[in-house]
Amino acid sequence: MKKLIISTGICFSALFIASSAFAQASATADASATIVTPISIVKNTDMDFGNVATNGTVGTVVLTPAGTRTFTGGVTLPATTGTVTAASFTVSGSGSFTYAITLPSSVTITSGSDNMIVNTFTSTPSTAGILTAGEQIITVGATLNLVASQAEGAYTSATPFTVTVNYN
Repeated sequence: MKKLIISTGICFSALFIASSAFAQASATADASATIVTPISIVKNTDMDFGNVATNGTVGTVVLTPAGTRTFTGGVTLPATTGTVTAASFTVSGSGSFTYAITLPSSVTITSGSDNMIVNTFTSTPSTAGILTAGEQIITVGATLNLVASQAEGAYTSATPFTVTVNYN
């Protein structure tokens, strides 16, 4: 009986040692990171709706990202156009990366105590771009809203509007 108890004890000890030896496993992994060029945006050209005339009725001027204008309501576009330009920006960063474009909702332009709202901003590319060779040009247009009998004057924004870009 003593031999049986000792043999059983040795078997249980061997099983306990064997099972605890196989209860844990390990593996290794490497850590890495890739640093990319920070994305940046620089203004090339300010937005300018050019010369606009009104006949005393509410109207709008739509300036496309391509720099062309259309009008509605009581607005006309004189033959002497003045300077008409869509805003232009250069986006730079790591080559072939895509990025998102965020445009402002509106900006107020003023002449003395008179003002107009610029809104409905659009861009080319529209909501996302790709940095071919690390760079891309964004052009931005918008809608100029005139009130009835908009006062004559040179209107400008007190603060510039912001176009934001961010890597996708």
